[in-house]
Amino acid sequence: MKTIGIIPARMASTRFPGKPLAPICGIPMVGHILMRSRMSKALDDVYVATCDTSVVNYVATLGGKAVMTLDTHERATDRTAEAMLKIEKDTGTTVDIVVMIQGDEPLVTPALIDALVRPMQDDASIQITNLISTINNDEEFHSPNTVKIVMDEAGYALYFSREPIPSAKKYHGTIPRFKQLGIIAFRRSFLLKFNNLAPTPLEKIESVDMLRVLEHGLKIKLVMSPDNIYGVDTPEDRKHVEEIMEHDPIFAKYAGTK
Repeated sequence: MKTIGIIPARMASTRFPGKPLAPICGIPMVGHILMRSRMSKALDDVYVATCDTSVVNYVATLGGKAVMTLDTHERATDRTAEAMLKIEKDTGTTVDIVVMIQGDEPLVTPALIDALVRPMQDDASIQITNLISTINNDEEFHSPNTVKIVMDEAGYALYFSREPIPSAKKYHGTIPRFKQLGIIAFRRSFLLKFNNLAPTPLEKIESVDMLRVLEHGLKIKLVMSPDNIYGVDTPEDRKHVEEIMEHDPIFAKYAGTK
């Protein structure tokens, strides 16, 4: 199967303008994501999808591949789909699986991407997989920037929310707490189908795209991340990630890059 990674990245982030090129240990954020994703054994190729020439120019300095997309996209999935179709046209090959690696996940690991793709390689009925990880502190559990998730016993998503779920108000045992990571794998046809589905009420209320899948009666297979990583939503998050990156063994493999 042809499997590619696409990193949607735009400079006009509402909460953190210029985020793709924000430095972390001297390397722009999108550079970390690109170099780490290229280490994945599951991906045949990796591209950055952006509407900003500054990002394209930086990716070129790394010998990476970038695809210019429209500047009107409101969702990363739309940008990813446009880039995928352009890549297919340029290469003359059809993609089977596309892994959308959000441009704010600089601690993404090759093992994490490999784990996300594996269920789709093993089971043709799985159309979409989403990485999750455990929430280890109350601050993250109560933060609206963290998308919380609950799942069924088979590991499929039941609901996503920016509110703390499940509730602990009437339960005094150990509460399983999981968060969504911004790394999602789609079969080609499902990504195009998703973007053609009408936006749904809960998706709008929670501001979580994946609720559209659930509201249309479709299933999302959840995959527990083998690594506990942190995304960057704010400048404060960048500082926290930088502290982690300084001691990261994968970073040591490309730390001399600029």
